[in-house]
Amino acid sequence: MKIIGVIPCRYQSSRFPGKSLALINGKPMMWHVYQRALESNILDEVYIATDDQRIVKVANEHNLKTVMTSNKHETGTDRVAEVASQIQADYYINIQGDEPFIEPEAIKLVAQAIIDCDNPLVQAANAYTSMQDISDVVDTNTVKVIMDVNQRALAYSRQPIPYPKANTAKYSKQLGLYAFKQSGLQVFSENLPAGLEKVEGVEMYRLLEHGYSIQMVKTNDVSISVDTPSDLKRVQKKFASA
Repeated sequence: MKIIGVIPCRYQSSRFPGKSLALINGKPMMWHVYQRALESNILDEVYIATDDQRIVKVANEHNLKTVMTSNKHETGTDRVAEVASQIQADYYINIQGDEPFIEPEAIKLVAQAIIDCDNPLVQAANAYTSMQDISDVVDTNTVKVIMDVNQRALAYSRQPIPYPKANTAKYSKQLGLYAFKQSGLQVFSENLPAGLEKVEGVEMYRLLEHGYSIQMVKTNDVSISVDTPSDLKRVQKKFASA
């Protein structure tokens, strides 16, 4: 059995171009994510997946393995699916390249969930965490998820779900940490985004809308995503005080 971690890193970003190379405590952000992936102690190999030679150059300087991919991918998972076509493995863990504080234990939990699942309809596992802050609940940049009694995803939305019509609602936040069977990435790459994925902008609908299931995995990960230069400053301060 082979399990690899893939960290999609593109240079172009509307809000923060080149953020993967932004320095945190003297190291590029993608280096920190790579180290957290290694610390999970469940991955046989870890790769930076990118379409830009500037990222490859810096990765090589820090002894990070890379895979060159197309520059036409709509989502990070599309990029991971291309990696799967180049590197054979049984499971692929998609780790966001802009979360330098991601918990190694969260990576391990999500990976173990898909390894342990023998249901052929379940093609991926996805991390989530409970939401406490009402501002996150109403924030359309935060994706919410509702699940069935087996902790499998029923729906994702940028709007608050469920709606508390008859009872107090508890909200769960989807995290950008995914584990795929090789067959799940094949389904992903062979199908174009359908209605809900296009409307909500949530890539995991690619599996749900084609009849497959996603095992949700609760974690306590509260890592900070670096989407803007101001996010980077917060992260830099947190590293400095650690």
